[in-house]
Amino acid sequence: MSSSTTARAARRRTLRVAAATLVAAAGLTLTACAGSNAADAKSAGHTNSAAAESSASGWSGLQSTGAKAEVKAGVAAKQSGSAHAANDGKAASTVRTQRLADGISTAEITKLGDQHYRAKIVARGSVLATLETKGHDDGLDANDMFVTLTLDGQVHSWMGGGHQGPGTFKLAGGWTAKVTKVGELRYRAQIIGHDGVAATLETKGHDVGLNANGIYIVLSSGGVISAHA
Repeated sequence: MSSSTTARAARRRTLRVAAATLVAAAGLTLTACAGSNAADAKSAGHTNSAAAESSASGWSGLQSTGAKAEVKAGVAAKQSGSAHAANDGKAASTVRTQRLADGISTAEITKLGDQHYRAKIVARGSVLATLETKGHDDGLDANDMFVTLTLDGQVHSWMGGGHQGPGTFKLAGGWTAKVTKVGELRYRAQIIGHDGVAATLETKGHDVGLNANGIYIVLSSGGVISAHA
């Protein structure tokens, strides 16, 4: 055999070995991919299995039960709110309607709670003002008609008799009022009796009122004070 023939035979063997190597490498790659896909499939199968086991163990049922519990809680809260609103509505029922001193206006009085009353001043179908007791009497100067609402829900009204403060004025029932201005729309009135200062009224942007042993007193935000037995 010539040297050239020997060389060609050697090259053919080298190519066959290289081809075999490539085929083997490709086979390894395919095997690896197949293994990876199988692992993924197994993992996915495990996930689905876990979900199935979860469902079978009652987890889905627990979630549903929780949702139902939330719904029931919401219904209960709504029912409680409705009951509360109903109670409030009952508590705020109108006690009575009373004609006021001007002969035109009326006071619609409602009870909101213990020593808690509201009086809407109504004229010709319109609410002109609202008085409300919240631990103290309330009062109003409505164009020289004075109105008080007491802690026991009594309304008293009268016309005129006002004194423009600042100043010191004699009031009904032997009381004296010392009115001072302490700010814009803010006046203070010391109600003075035989034993000194018995009470203090102060406006803070709105009128105020007081029942002083059966003498009803109103101090307006403009500094006008009036009293009536």
